[in-house]
Amino acid sequence: MQYLFPKDFIFGTSTAATQIETAFEHDWKGVPSKDGYILDKTTDHELRLKEDAQIISSLAPHYRMGLMWSKLQRAPYGELDEETVAHYRLFLDDLKSRGVKIMMVLHHFTNPLWFSKLDGWEKEENIPMWVDFCKKVVLEFGDYVSHWNTFNEPNVYTTYGWVTGFFPPFKINLLLAGKVAKNLGLAHERVYDFIKSHNPDQPVGISHNTVVFWAENPLGWLPAKLSDWWFMEHMPSHFEKVDFFGMSYYARLPHDPMPITFMETPEKMKRLGRPYDDMWEYYPEGMRTCIDRYWNKYKKPIIITENGVCDESDTLRQTAIIDYAKILHKALQDGIDIRGYYMWSTWDNFEWHLGPTKRFGLYEVDLQTKERRKRPSADIFRKLAYNKMFEVNSPDLVLEELMM
Repeated sequence: MQYLFPKDFIFGTSTAATQIETAFEHDWKGVPSKDGYILDKTTDHELRLKEDAQIISSLAPHYRMGLMWSKLQRAPYGELDEETVAHYRLFLDDLKSRGVKIMMVLHHFTNPLWFSKLDGWEKEENIPMWVDFCKKVVLEFGDYVSHWNTFNEPNVYTTYGWVTGFFPPFKINLLLAGKVAKNLGLAHERVYDFIKSHNPDQPVGISHNTVVFWAENPLGWLPAKLSDWWFMEHMPSHFEKVDFFGMSYYARLPHDPMPITFMETPEKMKRLGRPYDDMWEYYPEGMRTCIDRYWNKYKKPIIITENGVCDESDTLRQTAIIDYAKILHKALQDGIDIRGYYMWSTWDNFEWHLGPTKRFGLYEVDLQTKERRKRPSADIFRKLAYNKMFEVNSPDLVLEELMM
């Protein structure tokens, strides 16, 4: 059977500046991760621009990325640092020469220290500072961009920063969480309006992390329902002025009543008898569940802004590429307006509070030398991304045929 995607369907890979560049005066610098590493020197991306551009272009014709706010803008309302601008332009020029189109993310979890010291997103009066940064980025780098993504996963950012306390500023304060959500939404709308006034043909959207919150038993019902309301309903309601609804998807999250993951409760995860990667339950069908939910609610074009598996062995990742491609293909056949899919991630990076030993990359990165090594899954994704099709004669031959 042959699976064909539309000629203009976007296939790309994705990274985030904080996770691949050496830290520079931002609120994640020096944060210890669960696996014992400190977020500082990550993957040496800023020292390997030519090599990384070659890797990116070899994998797909699209790339979702961000710029480091703290390095570009060293003070409130400051002009963009000329050396940093030139550095990013060199990289973007290289990608452009290779035919790679860019989705630019304007905020991916990290803030300059000067912004954090002013209480960051907790105060509405700080919104104009980020809007100023975005305006300068749009004017400086807009010619390189095909799509804009204002905030990456604001539901994760708000929840982990002010509900669970996993992310900076490491607070547990529901009142502040509500204020942050509101302020992010206001900031998004202001930047949306600015981009559309200057680059009206460039789509602007959001990226929400989507999860299937699942109750394993009656005790898990209420926690799963509350999490679903906050994460999947309340947070997206602040970001409805969009040209596309971007969504990331990684997992189903069982509750009994607490969440069951391979990271925190590996024995419970194993006892469920269902597939899992190195972090969560592997449940590709949940992507379609989430696509249907937001398509029915908003009727906006959908782009999968992140999807992947944490899999150091790379075995599951090879299967997952095809599992998710089949789900996307079926959704398109059913009339859902899906415009694209970005895989997380291009190469292994520093997975926030979890650390660099959590491996999502199509390329492996050595923790000490930072050397990049291609995994078998890279060739599978490359063929899908550039051919925009795959052919399956037998389920057992999927991987063999794609690797040929």
